[in-house]
Amino acid sequence: MCRYNVMLVDDEPLLLESLEIILTFGGMNVTGMARDGSEAMEVISKNPCDIALVDLNMEGMGGIELIKRLKSDYASVKILVLTTFYDDKNITDAILSGADGYLLKDSGRDAILGAVRQIMGGQTVIDSKVMQRMAVLMGRDKNDASYLLECMTEREKEICTLLSQGHTNRQIAETLYISEGTVKNYVSSIYDKTGIHDRSKLIVALKG
Repeated sequence: MCRYNVMLVDDEPLLLESLEIILTFGGMNVTGMARDGSEAMEVISKNPCDIALVDLNMEGMGGIELIKRLKSDYASVKILVLTTFYDDKNITDAILSGADGYLLKDSGRDAILGAVRQIMGGQTVIDSKVMQRMAVLMGRDKNDASYLLECMTEREKEICTLLSQGHTNRQIAETLYISEGTVKNYVSSIYDKTGIHDRSKLIVALKG
């Protein structure tokens, strides 16, 4: 079995440690770890790798810009996106920038190891949830309200309903008996999943 050299890029220290353990015990060689894109470019200049596991949303240089830089400066390096986000913009930007795979962080040990091996074997690996999202992107009207709700949890759907009725975060919190901070977290997740990062535009889309 080939012992691939892997670079890990994520701004969560605990996740970096967990991935290092998973990959090392899976027969991989972790050549370096970085917490943002700029650090990753420094690491790879000193410690070449075969494949980079890259998060998308990081402080400083984010994952999309890093993918572009790696593909430009180190064309042979494979890139597996490993993230929690699978909204329209992140998926599209990552794939178009040259990512060889797109996996969600909750995929599990075997899926991550399998994805690395498959990508190094010349295959493209896309998480099943991301595939479903891509299918929706290609086959549905983005302005359709039902389209926007397909990827939502039940709580997020409740919040979308209240948003479309013009409720503020405080009013939503009072209605659902949760904290205003929790509402803000849900709204942020809704923004990421829909790819709409403007409250007014989101409300218009939800009413569509």
